[in-house]
Amino acid sequence: MVVLVQGLVARRRGPVGRMPGGAEHRSGRTSNHVSTLPTPPAAIAWGRVGRYDLSRDDVAQLLDGEPAYRATQLWEGLYRHGSDPSELTVLPRPLRERLAHDPRLAPSLVELRRSTSEQGKVVKWLWSLAGRGRVETVLMHYRDRSTVCISSQAGCAMGCGFCATGQAGFQRNLTAGEMVEQVIRAAAAARAGGRRLSNVVYMGMGEPLANYERVWASVERIHDELGLSARHLTVSTVGIVAGIRRLARERLPVNLAVSLHAANDQLRNSLVPVNHRYPLAALMEACRAYLDAKGRRLSFEWALMDGVNDRPRDAAELVTLVRPLRAHVNLIPLNPTPGWPTRGTPPHRVRAFRDELVALGVNATVRRNRGTDIDAACGQLAAAEVGSVDSVASMASAEATGAGASG
Repeated sequence: MVVLVQGLVARRRGPVGRMPGGAEHRSGRTSNHVSTLPTPPAAIAWGRVGRYDLSRDDVAQLLDGEPAYRATQLWEGLYRHGSDPSELTVLPRPLRERLAHDPRLAPSLVELRRSTSEQGKVVKWLWSLAGRGRVETVLMHYRDRSTVCISSQAGCAMGCGFCATGQAGFQRNLTAGEMVEQVIRAAAAARAGGRRLSNVVYMGMGEPLANYERVWASVERIHDELGLSARHLTVSTVGIVAGIRRLARERLPVNLAVSLHAANDQLRNSLVPVNHRYPLAALMEACRAYLDAKGRRLSFEWALMDGVNDRPRDAAELVTLVRPLRAHVNLIPLNPTPGWPTRGTPPHRVRAFRDELVALGVNATVRRNRGTDIDAACGQLAAAEVGSVDSVASMASAEATGAGASG
């Protein structure tokens, strides 16, 4: 999925992975640093369950025979410090050595490539998943916050034509632990730079609400164990109505961002195929229900495409949909891609479109495509790794500020 761009029982303690169910380009000033790691040997593929798929009870069982406080030390080392078990000097050396060779405590993500923009404001990782697939994670530093954009699936089945991830097809859902581990790794990188990770947005590769149980399990783990409040967590979707309604019944009032891109069914059917199943009337009704249940301002993402959805009538149609919801609109110019014939709206018309929305009473922001110099748009780094030149409009930078994600 491109995110231009997303009534629970009390806290669960079962294994979290097995629960049911681009930056502005400044000519002459932009540089980048890319480090490439070798592809890991097959022996490293320990399986689909990694250290962050384990529950506290699982960790306690791993340490059977040890004092009970050792489980707490290991758990806090994994979550509070993002440490490898071998690095936890509070544990005796023999225990550290044993845990270092326990496949159940192996990481699920193996770093293949890391790209860093000038001054380190945007960092993007390409990970190899234990088992199968490659996904991306983007860490973005702003003046007052640091946000990580994480992936929820390897590939995507939503079929949006302008999305490199969608063009690559669907491989598999990520486990909750694989999503949590992306956050842990980004938090560690932020700390190393003297920053604190403050926001998590599910706006990377994949459609979060098509992997609902694992996504929500990761939301709970991030909230409960990393201490990030619900107002700093944003789940995006291309418009899975059943998932939005389910999200409205959960205990945590996370922010909701909807990748809209068109405000009439005929156009949206061609841009976002899931609209055939969940047309705009049903989507807006579900968004209203979410707003009523959670009281959080909604955010709508709009990838501006030249001559497609950037005309005055498009603005008028968009206003008709979002103004009754008092929603915020994030405008993101589409990055050009050989896989999609339409170019992004020119900057002066992006501003004009925003001004039309504002004049008609809608709160709208033009989002910068952060990380363009390091292929920080969803799917670009993975596509480049396999020799593709496809690109996609940058969802990573379209964090749902209007929904409160900025804190």
